[in-house]
Amino acid sequence: MNQMSPIRKFGAAIPAQMRDLSPRLKWSVVGGVAALVLLAGSYFIFFGGDSATTYRTATVTQGSIEQAVTALGALQPKDYVDVGAQVSGTLEKVHVNIGDLVTKGQLLAEVDPTLYEATVASDKAQLKDLEAQIKGQQAQLALAVLQNKRNQGLLKIDAVSKDVAETSAAQVQLYTANLEASRAQVEQAQSTLEGDEANLSYTKIYAPMAGTVTSQTTLQGQTLNNKQSAPTILQIADLTVMTVKAQVAEADVSKLKPGMPVYFTTLGMSDRKWHSTVRQILPTPETINDVILYNALIDIENPDQALMTSMTAQVFFVLGEAKDAITVPVAALKPSTSGEEGAYRVLVMANGRPKMTEITVGLQNRISAQVLSGLKVGDVVVTGTQSATSTTQRSSNSSRIGSSGGPPL
Repeated sequence: MNQMSPIRKFGAAIPAQMRDLSPRLKWSVVGGVAALVLLAGSYFIFFGGDSATTYRTATVTQGSIEQAVTALGALQPKDYVDVGAQVSGTLEKVHVNIGDLVTKGQLLAEVDPTLYEATVASDKAQLKDLEAQIKGQQAQLALAVLQNKRNQGLLKIDAVSKDVAETSAAQVQLYTANLEASRAQVEQAQSTLEGDEANLSYTKIYAPMAGTVTSQTTLQGQTLNNKQSAPTILQIADLTVMTVKAQVAEADVSKLKPGMPVYFTTLGMSDRKWHSTVRQILPTPETINDVILYNALIDIENPDQALMTSMTAQVFFVLGEAKDAITVPVAALKPSTSGEEGAYRVLVMANGRPKMTEITVGLQNRISAQVLSGLKVGDVVVTGTQSATSTTQRSSNSSRIGSSGGPPL
């Protein structure tokens, strides 16, 4: 059945008196009425519109979930030592190069020993002189003892005066004191000799530990001055065990404890994970750009020496993990009105419409949450909404607004 066009409806609604008007005037009136009707429809669409809500959804799945604290850190050898010189002088010879493996006690470098050899020779000469003086003093003392003994005997028979006997006794005491003073000087000279011999031995620098020469800060031929500061020549490190020094934010450090599991990756090997545990959390923080950071130390075996000094590490401190867990996107979680720990609300799609459901979650990270109750695998949850205006309405509205306003003929 054919329907009457809108224009014909308008025409039928015109009073009979208007039908007798001239055709030109008739169309002018009808066109004006039609234009008013069209303008009224455009105004309604502009303000009211025809919109539909679109839901962004995700499916509840099963898998592994991990809750962790992340931090950045740097690698350094766990055991290393800066090898320096204990004496001043010219660095005469360096026997190793950077990267060389050395053993404990191996000769690494030598300082010019000339001055120290001369000092030791002088000490030895002085010591010999004192020892010779002691021998002379011992002879004098022995003679004085004999004379005093004889004079004391003669005093008993009045063969010598009392003054002679007292003088000989005093000489024994004097020679004894001189001998004791010389022996003390010998001990002092011996001590000086031992110290200077030690300094002479320090001109040869030996490795205090086995490891790899990782750096050399003083070159052969340079002058060392241990009076101002302890000059460092080389650094030796054991690269088979490395330590990650991770800087943890003040808000997260209370969640960490020694012995907790941890893993890290490096920039150059992001696909490889190194697993270990926390050795220590240093109590004194560092302040960097007004941010307080605490240092956590993690030791890791490095048998292939793939880890190198100063590498950057992305560290993950594992607070908890679960396998084969039911997981839901964090974006779907809404605060619960119950106030219970772990309680949330989610919108679950049922028969094409969202339904509010109470759930309980456990572990959470920035992406997912572990569902303890309230959802099952396969459920579809709402993660967001958006309003979309009908394309048909927008197109129709645009065509009407852009029309000339006159009736179609």
